[in-house]
Amino acid sequence: MTLATCVSAIAGIVPAGAAPVLDRQDRDTDWRRVATVADRGRLRGWRGAWVDALAQVDPREIRQEPVLFDPDRSLVDPLPPTGSYRCRTFKLGSRAGIGPTFMASGWFACRIGGGDGGDVDGGGNSVVSLTKLDGSQRPVGTIFADTNARAIFLGTMELGDEKRPMRYGRDATRDMAGLIERIGTKRWRVVLPYPKFESVLDVVELVPAD
Repeated sequence: MTLATCVSAIAGIVPAGAAPVLDRQDRDTDWRRVATVADRGRLRGWRGAWVDALAQVDPREIRQEPVLFDPDRSLVDPLPPTGSYRCRTFKLGSRAGIGPTFMASGWFACRIGGGDGGDVDGGGNSVVSLTKLDGSQRPVGTIFADTNARAIFLGTMELGDEKRPMRYGRDATRDMAGLIERIGTKRWRVVLPYPKFESVLDVVELVPAD
């Protein structure tokens, strides 16, 4: 399968010339050949992660966002277009019963860049970047086309004052894997099943800034 679109997702500002999370030769590869064994397992278990997480969450915490927290909500055309966005993260469930079972961040300024004049992958497709403009934890990675209603995110966590993202697959504690889904008109989410720390499921909501 040829990579249709790449996205550096929910990242801190990456300076010009920074190394990509994946080697260029990997970008036109089926995501299943790039993902680690552990991350393929996490992605296969996406529904179980939803079930496990929602079982721990007080329904009152999520009742105002039924669409965002509907596991089966996935519309055609999953990739958000270039532009300025707002993003926020929800952490559902608690690993090993330690800590809160629901956490919500505030909104951050994000931008999806790329397109004309941007970087291209090995197949000549635009590499589109999504940047979170602040924060001490900045996931950054690549999104592979999967189905007409879902894309796959593979990336790593950039921390603190780090200037370049770590390459995917080099440190299992930094690796991230998730699903990109469109859940409404101009509304998307990144679903990260069984993240390494804290929660059972992370959901990152994306909406245009204007």
